[in-house]
Amino acid sequence: MGHRLLIVEDDCLLAEASADYFTGKGWEVEAAENGLLAMEMLKRKTFHLILLDVMMPGMDGFDLCRLVRKESDVPIIFITARVLEEDKLNGYSLGADDYVTKPFSLPVLYAKAMALMERIHGKGSFLEAGTLKVDRKSRQVWNQGQLVSLPPKEYEILLFFLENPGRIYSREQLLIRFWGYDFDGNERVVDNHIKKLRKAIHSCGCAIQTVRGSGYRMEVES
Repeated sequence: MGHRLLIVEDDCLLAEASADYFTGKGWEVEAAENGLLAMEMLKRKTFHLILLDVMMPGMDGFDLCRLVRKESDVPIIFITARVLEEDKLNGYSLGADDYVTKPFSLPVLYAKAMALMERIHGKGSFLEAGTLKVDRKSRQVWNQGQLVSLPPKEYEILLFFLENPGRIYSREQLLIRFWGYDFDGNERVVDNHIKKLRKAIHSCGCAIQTVRGSGYRMEVES
């Protein structure tokens, strides 16, 4: 059986065109015209990808994404006519995986969907770096064969850095990604969690380094 797609879109013609295209590629497709209907469908069935319109009456795409992320890590691509940077940052902070701006090409949308499927489902369960070993399915972490107990937030931060070694992320980027665009606190919360994470994974052959004036970067010993 192929991938299962949920299209959440109040433009019936656009939803139908997208559904026909993906169905022709072997996907099993269902559509919901609003967020409430989509939530009911998500309770009854598992999907491999959600194409989610941002601007919908009642529950908009941002609200639906927030609710979905409380229950599931299913990949989400936002479909939007809005191109404001703050909207994109908001979407990514809520857990969206990608953005496609209307009007769009169906072949381009499909290529983005397949790239996302490969990136997510193509990953093995285990990730190893230095003496660390992470099981993405069980969300467990070992260092030198010993199980490391990490709170959910610190686990997510560690996994993010391990999946993106060598890249620098500012405190603002980390704050938006892990605490949300509307978080009322300040960037010190990032520093505090990094400090705790460093203590938990010390002597593992990996280090979350502070890059002065820029942010943080994961370095893995070769």
